[in-house]
Amino acid sequence: MSGLDKRVGSYEEALAGLTDNMTILSGGFGLCGIPENLIAEIRRRGTQGLTVVSNNCGVDGFGLGVLLEDRQIRKMIASYVGENALFEQQLLNGELEVELTPQGTLAERIRAGGAGIPAFFTATGYGTAVAEGKEAREIKGRHYILEEAITGDFAIVKGWKADHYGNVVYRHTAQNFNPLVASAGRITVVEVEEIVEPGELEPSQIHTPGIYVDRIIQGTFEKRIEKRTVRG
Repeated sequence: MSGLDKRVGSYEEALAGLTDNMTILSGGFGLCGIPENLIAEIRRRGTQGLTVVSNNCGVDGFGLGVLLEDRQIRKMIASYVGENALFEQQLLNGELEVELTPQGTLAERIRAGGAGIPAFFTATGYGTAVAEGKEAREIKGRHYILEEAITGDFAIVKGWKADHYGNVVYRHTAQNFNPLVASAGRITVVEVEEIVEPGELEPSQIHTPGIYVDRIIQGTFEKRIEKRTVRG
């Protein structure tokens, strides 16, 4: 990787510099658009004490769920945690710290982090457990709570296509949290299905400009279906 060329040749190189006790932002929603190979590399490296920020924590045995098996996650910041029996067990046993955040608020906290906005007021969660310990303020007759922005040491992202410069396109609903996450990492790593030559991507179709991206790697993906439903 040199200059404007963001390509790296291995997943080990893609996550170079990742150490214990860092904060990782992970794109995806459920199992849709998750950076599954980057997650697998984190597991292989055995990095411990991680704070992970994502919509959810995968499922048992796949996605972020694999990091629970080796107790690599110290704290999870998410909006939904209902698909992991191991997650539930570690939470109830006091082995895992969890910060539940309403989904829209989580998205905005990450977006604010990428935009350099330190905090913002939102009405969501006022008067509930979400508001405990947070500053509250009445503005024009409505009550709000202060939510702090989120940034990470690493942001891991799944894209569809990218060029050498790190400009990224996402496919359909796999866009989800990925563009927000890509903007808020000190080091942003994107794995994609295809890397194309500069100029091949239509500029108006680019979702994440390369200015946000530090490393690009091409991978192959399982694209597992979270809940397969068929007619009887």
